[in-house]
Amino acid sequence: QVQLVESGGGLVQTGDSLRLSCAASGHAFDVYAMAWFRQTPGKAREFVAAISWSGSNTYYSDSVKGRFTISRDNAKNTLYLQMSSLKPEDTAVYYCGRLPYGRTGYERESEYDNWGQGTQVTVSS
Repeated sequence: QVQLVESGGGLVQTGDSLRLSCAASGHAFDVYAMAWFRQTPGKAREFVAAISWSGSNTYYSDSVKGRFTISRDNAKNTLYLQMSSLKPEDTAVYYCGRLPYGRTGYERESEYDNWGQGTQVTVSS
């Protein structure tokens, strides 16, 4: 079955960098667009960044544009999120998600059919 496993979260200070990884298995990773979302307690899951199956197209929320970079290595079945200039408001559980073929609403959580278990990122001030 499809498995998505996030890693790389942790406790960092304001201005630090962190790289998240999402290891995929159980499906043809290289034909799916993928994305990162994040969630804080009591709030809905929020879109962070998305990437096309080939990696040639990327999309970012305004809150992370210029600070975060999404990428993928299809040979390794792995999705990445490089986060720089981290702020306390970036504190959240970060999830990777798989966007089924033909779905175009990459910013909508409901469009995704599989999620990882999440990895906690905490940015102290």
